[in-house]
Amino acid sequence: MAKKRRIGAVLALFATTVLLAACGGTGGTDNSSNGNVTITWWHNGTADPLLGYWKKVADDFTKAHPNVKIQISAVQNEELQKTKLPAALQGNDPPDLFQQWGGGELADQVAAGKVMDISDKVSSELSLIGGSAAGWQVDGKTYGLPFSMGVEGFWYNKAQFTQAGITETPKTIADLTADVQKLKTAGLVPIAVGAKDKWPAAHYWYQFALRNCTNKVMQQASVDKKFTNACFTKAGNDLQTFLSTKPFNEGFLATPAQQGATSSAGLVANGKASMELMGHWDPAVMAGLTEDKKGLGDNLGWFAFPTVAGGNGDPKAALGGGDGFSCSYKAPPQCVDLLKYISSPEVQKGFAATGAGLPVTKGAESGVTDPNMKALLDSRNSASYVQLWLDVAYGNNVGGALNDGVSNLFAGHGSGKEIVDAMTTAASQ
Repeated sequence: MAKKRRIGAVLALFATTVLLAACGGTGGTDNSSNGNVTITWWHNGTADPLLGYWKKVADDFTKAHPNVKIQISAVQNEELQKTKLPAALQGNDPPDLFQQWGGGELADQVAAGKVMDISDKVSSELSLIGGSAAGWQVDGKTYGLPFSMGVEGFWYNKAQFTQAGITETPKTIADLTADVQKLKTAGLVPIAVGAKDKWPAAHYWYQFALRNCTNKVMQQASVDKKFTNACFTKAGNDLQTFLSTKPFNEGFLATPAQQGATSSAGLVANGKASMELMGHWDPAVMAGLTEDKKGLGDNLGWFAFPTVAGGNGDPKAALGGGDGFSCSYKAPPQCVDLLKYISSPEVQKGFAATGAGLPVTKGAESGVTDPNMKALLDSRNSASYVQLWLDVAYGNNVGGALNDGVSNLFAGHGSGKEIVDAMTTAASQ
């Protein structure tokens, strides 16, 4: 994406807009009386390779469907998820096809009647996607299809690790803490985090929870929204201990995640920090934040989040999520045709070749050629299970309270217990 998964300062109202057909307004237009249809498509690929690739997909689709015109709006992720899309879905002029993160957010959209049920139209696609489609289903019905499903870990600068005398990636939090000190001693910034956007900071709590809680506890919490198990409080306490090592870039509380060269992704991409905890999309983002648009190149490496002392979590469990698309309740039937085309093995293979994410459709795996993305694909496929991003899995109320609570912890306030208390209160509302 996705997720994921993952999600800040509001930029311009429409951010980057690519027009594939002259068409006014924000919502789609069904001109079926004259045989012509305009589809509006909102996604978060504001830079290449995704910006160019989605344009190609749209061009190819319209060549095969000459009666269809497509208007694309590419909107920065934070704005799309938190501002523009919620406002559009609450109004009467939503986009036809829009980025969909699934989970609790999708369930809320379904409950509000804003998403099209496509269950009886995508049986062939579901057979090729398999279990990865679960995050885009509610009560057994399908309301969207993923195009990417990945896992999270640390992206790091191999050259800086070598400079600091680090010969292998950390396997435990104790190892990671030791490496943070080695990087500091070498005069390097160990870890970049875009805490201004809240969710990048919250992902540390997600990972500590995954390493402390059993699979059963994690999965049940996504259902009943109860967080009484001590592992959830321990996640916050462990995070607080890690924060005391001061591993992050200066001014991390005001640093955005993925917007500009001074964002957390930009700091790593430009050699100003050694690593960042982030999802599968990070290499593509980092590449767009360097002058040569190549990022760290061969110096970029990846490793999974380390294990935690005293934790009961499965070390093979992974945190992740995906990115997908849904058709709004007002979309014309051709929206589903476009969605199915995006999910086809041909388009999925091309998406994989961009390096922007991991495909979900069977038969597209051969498109993954980048060594780091192959490592992620292996990690995803070998995981005992993949826990969906917690703010997505828990829904807006609990997820928002969780992200806020962790942000307070990063700012030096609160405790592990207070985070859990806030989540419990939000779950009851």
